[in-house]
Amino acid sequence: MERDMEELAKRIRSLARQKNAVILAHNYQRPEIQDIADLTGDSLELSIKASRTDADMIVFCGVHFMAETAAILCPSKKVVLPVATAGCAMAEMITAEDLLRKKAGYPGVPVVTYVNSGADVKAESDICCTSANAIQVVRSLDASEVIMTPDRNLANWVQRHTDQKIHAWPGFCPIHDALTVAAVNEARTAHPRAVLMAHPECRLNVLEMADVVRSTSGMLDYAAASDAREFIVATENGLLHALAKHNPEKAFYPASPLMVCADMKKTGLFELLRAIEDEGPVITVPEDVRVRAFQAVERMLAVPRD
Repeated sequence: MERDMEELAKRIRSLARQKNAVILAHNYQRPEIQDIADLTGDSLELSIKASRTDADMIVFCGVHFMAETAAILCPSKKVVLPVATAGCAMAEMITAEDLLRKKAGYPGVPVVTYVNSGADVKAESDICCTSANAIQVVRSLDASEVIMTPDRNLANWVQRHTDQKIHAWPGFCPIHDALTVAAVNEARTAHPRAVLMAHPECRLNVLEMADVVRSTSGMLDYAAASDAREFIVATENGLLHALAKHNPEKAFYPASPLMVCADMKKTGLFELLRAIEDEGPVITVPEDVRVRAFQAVERMLAVPRD
C-alpha cells in the first residue's frame, strides 16, 4: 500500500509539472496532501502566493471559499477544487442577501468580512480580514461601529481588543465552536507543561484560557520561535502534522480529538490526481462579483501590520 501511494504521488507530481499546475494545500488537509503540495498555509496566504507564480492552473486542496478566493486573486489562472462538495459550514451561514439586510439595519456602518466567506459576501463588504489581522483591520477603520461577518467568535475576540462597537453576524465554525472549557482542562491536566495555542474561531471562554491566540500560520511561527517543548493545539487537528513536521524535537497535542473537519479531509491523493487529469471541477467567480470582492481584499492588504 505504501509503495502504491508513492507511485501515485509520483504520477501527481509528474502530471502537475506537465500541466504547469501549482498544488496548494490548506493546513487542515490530510498529511499526504500537505506533503505533496507545492505550497501549504492559510487560505488567503496560499492564494496570494499562487498569484505570484507562473502556473497556468491552481489546484486548491481545501474547501470551496478558498478556491473562490484564488479565483478572485488569480483571474488569469484556471482554479480547480478537487472535490466540489468540500464546503465550509461557517461560510454557508451567510449569503449576500443576508448581508444586505444586515447593512440596511445599520446604514453607514462599515462591514468587515472574514476571508472564510463566499465571494458574493466579500463583494458586499467594505474590507476583508483574516484571523491574524482582524484586530488591526477593525482598528484601522474611522468608525465607532463595525459589522463583522460571518464568525461571531472572531468578532467577540476583536471586541475584547477594540473600543469600537462590533455588530457580529451569528455564524461560527462548528469544529472550533464545539471546543469546550472542560476539554481544554482535560488536555491541560494531561499535559501540564504544555503551552496552549488557540485559534480565534474558538469560543471566548476558551480563548481566555489560552497562552497565545493565533491563526494557523501564526501557530506555526510561534511554535518554531518558542523555547517551549510541548504545546496543546486548539484548532483543527490537521495542523498537528505541519507542526510536528517543522518542529520534530517538540511535542504537539490536540486540545480535543474531536476537532476534525470532514470537509477538509475529503481530498485524498486519488481525488487530487483525477482533478489534475480532468482539470476540474473548475471554480469561477462572475467578473462583477470578483472585482468588488478583490477590492475588499485589496483594502485589507493595505492595512499596516503591527
